[in-house]
Amino acid sequence: MSGFSPELIDYLEGKISFEEFERRREERKSREKDGENASAEENTEDLEASSSSRKASGKSQSQDETDGETSDGVSKSVHRVFASMLGENEEEEEDEEEEEEEEEEEETTEQPTAGDVFVLEMVLNRETKKMMKEKRPRSKLPRALRGLMGEANIRFARGEREEAILMCMEIIRQAPLAHEPFSTLAMIYEDQGDMEKSLQFELIAAHLNPSDTEEWVRLAEMSLEQDNIKQAVFCYTKALKYDPTNVRYLWERSSLYEQLGEHKMAMDGYRRILNLLSPSDGERFMQLARDMAKSYYEANDVTSAIEIIEEAFTKHQSLVSMEDVNIAAELYISSKQYDKALAVITDFAGIVLEKKVSEKSPTEEEKGTGAVEETRESQEAVTDDQSHPVAESSAAAVEKVSCCIPEGVPIDITVKLMVCLVHLNIREPLNPLLTTLVEQNPEEMGDLYLDVAEAFLDVGEYNSALPLLSSLVCSERYNLAVVWLRHAECLKALGHMERAAESYAKVVDLAPLHLDARISLSTLQQQLGRPEKALEALEPMYDPDTLAQDANAAQQELKLLLHRSTLLYSQGKMYGYIDTLLTMLAMLLKVAMSRAQVCLISSSKSGERHLYLIKVSRDKISDNDDQETANCDAKAIFAVLTSVLTKDDWWNLLLKAIYSLCDLSRYKEAELLVDSSLEYYSFYDDRQKRKELEYFGLSAAILDKNFRKAYNYIRIMVMENVNKPQLWNIFNQVTMQSQDVRHHRFCLRLMLKNPDNHALCVLNGHNAFVSGSFKHALGQYVQAFRANPDEPLYSLCIGLTFIHMASQKYVLKRHALLVQGFSFLHRYLDLRGPCQESFYNLGRGLHQLGLLHLALHYYQKVLELPPLALEGIETDQTDLRRDTAFNLSLIYQSSGNTRMAQKMLYTYAVV
Repeated sequence: MSGFSPELIDYLEGKISFEEFERRREERKSREKDGENASAEENTEDLEASSSSRKASGKSQSQDETDGETSDGVSKSVHRVFASMLGENEEEEEDEEEEEEEEEEEETTEQPTAGDVFVLEMVLNRETKKMMKEKRPRSKLPRALRGLMGEANIRFARGEREEAILMCMEIIRQAPLAHEPFSTLAMIYEDQGDMEKSLQFELIAAHLNPSDTEEWVRLAEMSLEQDNIKQAVFCYTKALKYDPTNVRYLWERSSLYEQLGEHKMAMDGYRRILNLLSPSDGERFMQLARDMAKSYYEANDVTSAIEIIEEAFTKHQSLVSMEDVNIAAELYISSKQYDKALAVITDFAGIVLEKKVSEKSPTEEEKGTGAVEETRESQEAVTDDQSHPVAESSAAAVEKVSCCIPEGVPIDITVKLMVCLVHLNIREPLNPLLTTLVEQNPEEMGDLYLDVAEAFLDVGEYNSALPLLSSLVCSERYNLAVVWLRHAECLKALGHMERAAESYAKVVDLAPLHLDARISLSTLQQQLGRPEKALEALEPMYDPDTLAQDANAAQQELKLLLHRSTLLYSQGKMYGYIDTLLTMLAMLLKVAMSRAQVCLISSSKSGERHLYLIKVSRDKISDNDDQETANCDAKAIFAVLTSVLTKDDWWNLLLKAIYSLCDLSRYKEAELLVDSSLEYYSFYDDRQKRKELEYFGLSAAILDKNFRKAYNYIRIMVMENVNKPQLWNIFNQVTMQSQDVRHHRFCLRLMLKNPDNHALCVLNGHNAFVSGSFKHALGQYVQAFRANPDEPLYSLCIGLTFIHMASQKYVLKRHALLVQGFSFLHRYLDLRGPCQESFYNLGRGLHQLGLLHLALHYYQKVLELPPLALEGIETDQTDLRRDTAFNLSLIYQSSGNTRMAQKMLYTYAVV
């Protein structure tokens, strides 16, 4: 079938319908005609060169015209082709009869020669090949499979769908890059009613043959039928790749982008349409530009909206309507370009601003005029003239600006003119315009009243804005929260605090969730000396469930709580202040509190209802599914909360809450708050903040007398800072109060890692001493003594250890132990010096051994000495006379001297 035309081959293979075949054939004929005309022009010189041969052979051609071939051996069919190329087709040239008659006369007078025909045949073949290459892309279906493809199409036409499907699948297996079997499969499934599968095969075929724009458009329409907008957008994009100037495709794709919410992509498509529109499509250009400007304005992209409207005004000034002027002025005003807005209004709305300058300067007298009238089409010119008055030094000038508004100008544009004049400080034309505006019914023109009033407020003309706002708040239709808010701001600026507070209260009634109104009302009430009403204005706006789900609500509530906490602190209401702090921290630490099993509850146990932190069991925590959902919501809320307060601000807020809880002796809640904060990754990942929180937790646990929990904190601290004496002092205090022996093994294990640590050495000696392992304690004390022999404590500990060893029932060399013990006690006395402590310890050792007369001597010395004066410690805490008197009373009582025992107690031990 190589001699057939491409459209005939496609039709026989079942690729196209008969109508499509006819359409393609007609297109091919028209292309061939255009190509032959072009080739004829290119070969004009060749035809001129062969003119002599045409003249010489004219007679022979006319004689042999009726024969089968010419004298040169060229067939008559070739001559007919040549004639058709020269334009002898009467059927296609009916409208050009005169030209055809002239061409026929030329042909009859002069026939082409064999050389001319040969040249034209070469040109025809070359152009035909070129057209075939352009029209029909090379198929990727091998010749060996084309017969099978045709058979599949025939089977489908006969209704044998299953066999056709199997044939197509076989072709796909052998030639996966050929698009023909996929197209046939798509038609088969479409015939069966399976549109989804048909669309899938059509898409594959289109990808394999992507240059067919009509096919992509059809696929886009099929995708839209299945509500697959994204796929339709993709198809239109493919079609525009091969036909980028098709306005319909661009419009459809941009509309689909708008449905998907991709505003930027839609606007980019509309911009391309504007660039493609011809100057004759002015109305269409203006309408599209108008719609695009509105879309940009709704998307808060005022700059792009202004660019579009300026382009429209530049290209089609004659088509600018009042609606366009209104839109342009609105855009310029919203971007605070009041001079450009005024220029647009005066240029396109017919409004004229006239400025009259009357002055008596010599310059004006020479000109012979006493007044100069100047018409300004732009506000820039007006303001320039105002800023540079004529004859400023010689005489005072009287300047007046008048405004002439023609009939038919909408009131909206007039109001925008007033707004521009207000912002540009041109007051003369405003009075008649204001009079005209006030004559309008505020029920119908309330929005225009508000625009002018807001313009006055922006420039600080509160006296001018107040009558307009008062008219609005008294109306029924515009008795709205936003109007009352402007009214309140105006009254506040004018110093009418009482009326401003009433207006703000009205705003809160109409819009309870308006945060700025609540804060302003609270501030005014505080200034007016009404603290309770100020707090009432800052009551919470949302319930906890809403705060847990709505990030914007959480943001608004957080701002309100910040102001409420500041107000409560200034009023000295600490319980309410802590309530607000805990509420804010609970919003941030919601997930962390759940992990720490901490809950915030409301209770009235102190007489008033306040918030408290409590520990809850694991089974009361929400399920995993609910927890995961809460975590997702918490992430979104966390992003909003951190946008209101920085990480350092939240940290300062946490410290304030901990300090305030400790000031109110709520140490348990301070512990729970620290536990929750340690579960919060933002604080835990910061090493410095984590250490500070651990110190807070330790302090709160000690103050709460929760020494078991305090031990968990101090244990980690001493492991990280073994050589820090302050931590060992705290560790010792905690272990003394906890009545627990867990620390014994901990100290032994830590001693193995740090054998030269004196604090650990002494502490292990104390632990062994308390446990009754005197020999082990002695070894630890001696190790410490050898490292620092001048330390009195080590001598005291060794002496007491020897005395306790000698006091045991079964012991060898008791005398030697006593001698060694008292020798170390006397060494301790020498190192410590004569004081209550040293004499008391020595007397206590003698008292334990039963050497009462010697103990009596040292006890008497204690009573004779004053207590030590230590910085930061009261003398009553370091005074040992009460303890000494009690021990003396025991000695006297055991010897039968009860009166002396009573004297000691009455003298030193009576409070």
